[in-house]
Amino acid sequence: MGGKTVLASGGGDLADEPADGSAAEPVAGARLYVVATPIGNLEDITLRALKLLASVDVIAAEDTRNSARLLDRHGIRTRMLSLHEHNEARRAEDILRLLAEGKQVALISDAGTPVLSDPGAILVARVREAGYPVIPIPGPSAAMAALSVAGLTGTAFHFAGFLPERGSARRTAIAVLADEQALLVFYESPHRVQACVEDLAAVLGGEEGGRDIVIARELTKLFESVHRCALADAPAWLAADPNHVRGEFVLLVTGAGARKGASTAELDRVLKPLLAELPLAQSVKLACGITGLRRGEVYERALELAGKQPAKKG
Repeated sequence: MGGKTVLASGGGDLADEPADGSAAEPVAGARLYVVATPIGNLEDITLRALKLLASVDVIAAEDTRNSARLLDRHGIRTRMLSLHEHNEARRAEDILRLLAEGKQVALISDAGTPVLSDPGAILVARVREAGYPVIPIPGPSAAMAALSVAGLTGTAFHFAGFLPERGSARRTAIAVLADEQALLVFYESPHRVQACVEDLAAVLGGEEGGRDIVIARELTKLFESVHRCALADAPAWLAADPNHVRGEFVLLVTGAGARKGASTAELDRVLKPLLAELPLAQSVKLACGITGLRRGEVYERALELAGKQPAKKG
């Protein structure tokens, strides 16, 4: 490498040693960087990523034509080679040869963080097996961007990425997640989002008081939108306007336990002050939104607190 310095993975200073604590490298200085790039707005890239992309020997890009826009915007002239789902295994061998020559390689996807629903996992595994350090350069992620603006409480989430394209396989995959209590995170394309949301509602339950969904579309782009509604209402919302199904999507669906978490005591603490000031129906609606419980459960408890008996079923 002729003494070429590289960016350390931990602190951002320049260093000559591996930054991930790996064992001695087969060739000193050779390494693979996994670099996050913008998901829409080309200015959403870190200073560290720009320095890195300008300094490495080769950039492995999912689509070189697409990535050229980003590199041209920032005046970066580093050589690129393609690495996508159809050539990743073969291209991994090419990159291992580059590393054996002491080269530094950066991996980028079309948008966001590589490997997450994008190519790169095979390459990363092969490079690590060969003993070279693999260093993350964090940055934009569509899933993280959607989670940050969804307004959903809790920290646990299950990232499912893209569901299968075919309807039967998609419904089977959703059914596997039906009992997952964490927030469910999906990616979806414009030509499948309507069918996907319909299947989510059908399999996970679209009844009143059920799960919520956040539909995040075109994040960081000109027509960015974030819409939250009941999962039962989402298919109709998408169908109501052709613009609602344009763009790239992140879908966030509340988990199986999201509507079952509040105890009776917690519900009472919410309901009692509401009932003291507001009509029963309005109190129930607000309490459902606060606690996440189903309307029927909240309504029966509100009747009890109001000194009434729940209607008999029957």
